[in-house]
Amino acid sequence: MESEKCDTITIYTDGACQPNPGPGAWAAVLLRAGQPPQELVGTNPATTNNRMELQAAMEALKALQDPSRVRLVTDSRYLQRGITEWLPEWERRDWKTTGHEDVKNRDLWQALSRHLSRHQVEWKWTKGHASDRWNQRADFLAQSAIPNAALPLDEQDAVHIFTASSYLGSAKRGGWGVVLKYRDQAKSLRGGERETSANRMHLLAAIAGLEAVKRRHPIHVYTTSDYLKDGATFWAKNWAKGGWRTKDGKAVAHQDLWARLLELSDGRDVRWFSVSKSDVPVEMTHAKSVAAQAARDV
Repeated sequence: MESEKCDTITIYTDGACQPNPGPGAWAAVLLRAGQPPQELVGTNPATTNNRMELQAAMEALKALQDPSRVRLVTDSRYLQRGITEWLPEWERRDWKTTGHEDVKNRDLWQALSRHLSRHQVEWKWTKGHASDRWNQRADFLAQSAIPNAALPLDEQDAVHIFTASSYLGSAKRGGWGVVLKYRDQAKSLRGGERETSANRMHLLAAIAGLEAVKRRHPIHVYTTSDYLKDGATFWAKNWAKGGWRTKDGKAVAHQDLWARLLELSDGRDVRWFSVSKSDVPVEMTHAKSVAAQAARDV
């Protein structure tokens, strides 16, 4: 086979969806000897995590122009077991499970199978969110590419928390603002600090908002800060498990605030939403003005 004459190409793939099902993204990192890593990313506005895992592998193999020897690394048991255990039986039974039901995601399994036939592929599973550099990179790319979900501003049973920060860099003064809305009721909160940072203000705004919700309602938190949203939905739990150290072994900034945010979120139905700066709800605009006033008053 022609691929046996070539160096092995190592591919790391990952898929992500937030929420699941919902907007999603896939990513792949292709590693060739003597060449810089090649990164592939794609998105889907309405999908599932499993479909994104499948598409990541399919797109990575599709990107190889010549038959190749491939070592494909995934943290998805669904993908790894599907290829190494289930796929031959599905094909033999005309894409039916042992319970005679249609195989889920058949279109992607079939597409992946076609690309597999061109290559010599070794499948390897790795634990996700651990210490594998390229698995972490694929995960970061997929998580970062997830399209923003539509803002559920009209959901009547939820408490909506609109957060904002203001930072006066030359004076190192900052303010945070929050607008809480439940049905036709609304209130605002604010605070500020000297010798602070914009990221700290974003965190304090979210914490103040969550602390103000006393009843067991679903909670929607809106922010323009990717640092806050990604930390709250992904990074903070991993930091806590890792002793509040980054993957580079450095101490996590604002550990006290991240720990408090995790404590306030534990056991509650909290969802986080990124707000585009070009499409800001009126409540967010008010939160921003409140934060700006708080920064001036410190």
